[in-house]
Amino acid sequence: MAFDAIDNLCHANLMKAELLFRYRTVFEEGYFLRVIVWKTPENVPPSTHGLKYSLFYGRPGERIVAYDNERGKGDHRHYRSTELPYEFTSLAKMLQDFEMDVKNERGDTQ
Repeated sequence: MAFDAIDNLCHANLMKAELLFRYRTVFEEGYFLRVIVWKTPENVPPSTHGLKYSLFYGRPGERIVAYDNERGKGDHRHYRSTELPYEFTSLAKMLQDFEMDVKNERGDTQ
């Protein structure tokens, strides 16, 4: 069992993720939006695509909208204190969904 853990750790350290893009913008009153997406050589289980991502809108200490995929949880979205599964179909669609959630939260209907 210990050797399996060591092998997994070594394998994980050898995997190289490629940063696809990183974007950050700051709004009034300390709110900010941050998008980070990596291409990974292997899926992040249980996700079935080769991406690792973190999309966030809020301010320090206050998460309002977030999308991410972490090992063991897979693709999901946060809206304030609620966490729900997210059905990932494509990067473009996810970015569009995130943008719409942020616009709705900000009251920006344009």
